[in-house]
Amino acid sequence: MTTPTPVTPIDAPADAVTDRIPGTRVPVDDAMLSRLRSVCDEVTLDDTARAEAGRDWWPLAIRWATRGRVPARPAVVARPTDARQVTAVAGRSGVCGSSIPLFGGVSLDLCALAGVVELDTTSLVADVRPGTFGPDLEAELRRHDVTLGHWPQSMDLSTVGGWVACRGAGQYSTRYGKIEDMVTGLEVALADGRVVRTGGSGPRAALGPDLSQLFVGSEGVLGVITEAQVRLHPVAPAQGRRAYGLAGFGQGLEVCRRVLRRGATPAVLRLYDATESARNFELADVSALVVLDEADEGLLDATLAVVDAECAAAGAQPLDEQVVAHWVEHRNDVSALAPLYRAGIVVDTVEIAARWSVLGPLYDECVAALAAIEGTLAASAHQSHAYVDGACLYFTFAGRGPDGDDEWAERYYTSAWRVVMDTVRAHGGAISHHHGVGVNRGRFLADALGPAFDVLVSLKETLDPRGILNPGKLGLPSPFGEVQWP
Repeated sequence: MTTPTPVTPIDAPADAVTDRIPGTRVPVDDAMLSRLRSVCDEVTLDDTARAEAGRDWWPLAIRWATRGRVPARPAVVARPTDARQVTAVAGRSGVCGSSIPLFGGVSLDLCALAGVVELDTTSLVADVRPGTFGPDLEAELRRHDVTLGHWPQSMDLSTVGGWVACRGAGQYSTRYGKIEDMVTGLEVALADGRVVRTGGSGPRAALGPDLSQLFVGSEGVLGVITEAQVRLHPVAPAQGRRAYGLAGFGQGLEVCRRVLRRGATPAVLRLYDATESARNFELADVSALVVLDEADEGLLDATLAVVDAECAAAGAQPLDEQVVAHWVEHRNDVSALAPLYRAGIVVDTVEIAARWSVLGPLYDECVAALAAIEGTLAASAHQSHAYVDGACLYFTFAGRGPDGDDEWAERYYTSAWRVVMDTVRAHGGAISHHHGVGVNRGRFLADALGPAFDVLVSLKETLDPRGILNPGKLGLPSPFGEVQWP
C-alpha cells in the first residue's frame, strides 16, 4: 500500500521544529487524549508525526522547511480506520495549505481508511475509501479492466479524499472530466457525529439539490469524507499522440478552442508558451502543443483528425512525437522545487480558469505583471486543461532577492500571487481551477464569491456550529481567532 510521501526534509531535529504561522493553538489535555485513545486505533504525540501533519506540498512551506519550520503543527495526530472512529474523533498533497492545522488541536490522518469497498463493473461505479492513494486505486481497478481516468500530477502521493475535498483535476480531464464529474455519491461524517450518505442511488437522480456537490471542494470545513462513489470507464484499447509548434501562445489557444468547439475531446490538450516550450522541450521560438488521447479506435481516429485539421489550418509545424513522450516521462516530476528554494529562489505555480474570450489578454497581462515585480527571474504559462467554454492556465513565477532575506522572499511571493489573483478577477475568471483554496487563496475567496460568500458562511455555521472542522480554511471566520497570513 502507498504511504504518504515526505515533501522535503525539514532542516531541524523533530523536537526543534517551529511553527511559521502565528496564532492561537488549541491544546489537547490528558482527559481529551484519553478519550481520543478510547475511540481511535492510533493516536500519537510523536514530534515527527506532528511536524509532518503540520505541512503539505505548499511551495512556500517547502521554503520554510529549509529553515526548520512548518506552517502549523497539531497537538496530536489521530489515525482512524473507519467512519465510526472519524465521527468519534471529530493525506497531504495539497499545494495551498488546505490540510494545515492552523490552530493546533487534532489532525486527522485518513490514510488507514483505504481500499475499494465495492466495485460494479456492469454499472461502472465503485465505492472507495478516502485514504486510498492514486496508484493503489488504479492497480485495483485495472485488475478488472476499468479506470477512473483521474491522473493528477500528484498521483503518486495524493488520495481519493484529497481529490474530492479540493475539487481536483487530472491531466486527462478533457476526456474524463474533473473529480466533480466523477463523483456520484459520498459518505460524510458531520461535526455532530452523524454519518450521512448523499447521491449514489441512480444516474441523474432528481432528489432536490445535489448534496454531494456541497461537499466536493469543501476542503473538510463542512464534513469529513469517509467514502466516495465514483464513475469508471473501460480501459481504452487504443492511444494516439501528436505534437505541434505554433507561432504564438494566442494562436495556440485559438487552435485548442476550435478543437473543443468541434466536439473533439482528446485526453491531453496542453499548450506551452515559448518560455516553457524552451524550458521543457528545448524548442526555440514556438508554442508547443502536446496532444495525447486514449479511446476506442474509431473515436480516437476521429479526434486526432480534428486536431490535425485545426493545426494544419493554423499553419502549425508538426513536431516529433518524442515531445509527447518527454512530457509523459517527466509530467509528475517536482523534484526541482526544494533545490530552488535552498538556492534562495522563490517559485510557485498559480492555476486559474477563464473563458476562451478572455484567456489571451489575461495571459498577456498576468505574465507582464509578474515580470514587472522587482526580483522576477522568469514568468511564463501553459494551458493545462481545456473545455468547450474555456480552459485552465498555469502561471509559473520565479524570483530572487537578497540572499537570506526571508522577509523579501515572502513579500515577493505575496505580491506575485496578488497580481495574478487581481488580474484574473478583473477578467471575470476563477481564482482556482483545481488546487483549491486552503490558506493561500483564503484571503481572496470572499471577494471572488461576492455576496455568495455569506451563503458559505451560513452553511459552515449550520453544519459545524462550533467551528471544529478544518478551521481557518476557505477564508471562513473561525472561533479560534483570525488566520494570520505570514
